[in-house]
Amino acid sequence: MLHDRVLVRLSQEEGERRSSGGIVIPATAQVARRLMWGDVLGVGNSVRNVKQGDRVLFNPEDQLEVEIQGEGHLVMRERDIHAVATERTEHGTGLYL
Repeated sequence: MLHDRVLVRLSQEEGERRSSGGIVIPATAQVARRLMWGDVLGVGNSVRNVKQGDRVLFNPEDQLEVEIQGEGHLVMRERDIHAVATERTEHGTGLYL
């Protein structure tokens, strides 16, 4: 990846979801402007806060989609990432916004 770009693999979401109240939400249900989690596969040399292997929260509708070996990936700028979940604990809880 070049400059401030991040390559993200979309997390495989389950088809059917269950709400906190126990209601089953079918895979075909549309949710308005939902953010998604993905796994970082590569980062450019200008990226500061995201490392390869982190999980990131982002809006998939605003990103560029690319297919690599038959699998869907997104290319985005670091500034388009809303949150990072990481195994590194130097920041405390492992989730920072």
